[in-house]
Amino acid sequence: MSVILAIESSCDDTSVAICNNGKITANVIANQTIHENYGGVIPELASRVHQQNIVPTIEQALKNAQVTKQDISAVAFTQGPGLLGSLLVGVSFAKSFALGLNIPLISVNHMHAHILAHFIDEPKPNFPFLCLTVSGGHTQIVLVKDYFDMEIVGETLDDAAGEAFDKTAKILQLPYPGGPLIDKHAKNGNPKAYKFAEPQIADLNFSFSGFKTSILYFIRKQEIENPNFITENLNDICASVQHSIVQILLNKLKKAAKQFNINEIAIAGGVSANSGLRDGLQQTADELGWKVYIPAFQYCTDNAGMIAIAGYQKFSVNDFVGQEVSPKARMEF
Repeated sequence: MSVILAIESSCDDTSVAICNNGKITANVIANQTIHENYGGVIPELASRVHQQNIVPTIEQALKNAQVTKQDISAVAFTQGPGLLGSLLVGVSFAKSFALGLNIPLISVNHMHAHILAHFIDEPKPNFPFLCLTVSGGHTQIVLVKDYFDMEIVGETLDDAAGEAFDKTAKILQLPYPGGPLIDKHAKNGNPKAYKFAEPQIADLNFSFSGFKTSILYFIRKQEIENPNFITENLNDICASVQHSIVQILLNKLKKAAKQFNINEIAIAGGVSANSGLRDGLQQTADELGWKVYIPAFQYCTDNAGMIAIAGYQKFSVNDFVGQEVSPKARMEF
């Protein structure tokens, strides 16, 4: 029997969740809108707003789960990777909370948690499975052998897929966060209207820096000929960019599935909420006989529900840390 309180503060969302005996009974997320004014996350502002949000977010999570502080068995928290100032708020609060209640602390790797989000709801993947983890800061293919036995078999050599979406949105003068807006416009566009340079990487790794550059040069060239090019062709540009990114991701995933002879395939991370990726994955699964696992939308982006389920697994094997623990902006997988 366990009730885990989990805190996630790796970037700009303050999130608190409660896991009661393996079931998520609350998952509260406090978003920060202040960064929309700057076209991206400002780390110093993010940490300040975390300080404002964390207490009311915890109170709301306890209320939603209908538990009290005295019911909590342990506190799980994101140790890293992430923005150091943001992590510091969550880690410090978790340490104080656990110390005050004299309960154990559980450190969670943010990237492990994205993968373990698949064990929140049914259906749950069978080991071993491959997980494509795609977000603003990471793009990885992970061979998952057990809850905490994971191996990165492919990763980006430079920029992440999520960053490619966000930087493209900036080029197209879309407001922040731009990734979801590209997805929205793509639904009304032709995915094969334009073609962009795709990286030629032989192994399972990714590269998106050249891809982003090709989009920038393409747009600049078209705007010289037609200053209204973006406005007049926005849907087609978004659809073409999204199609290209999705194909890059799926081609590597197909290669990995064949290499490891695995047909249990999962996706995780913020970009796994992208409808083009979800549809493309399902279509590929139908063609190749894959069993596909996609988390609910609330567990795709940064959230404490995934930290809570990871904490639950660690609690079951008494994997705790002491008060000397500190946040890590860069953390080994």
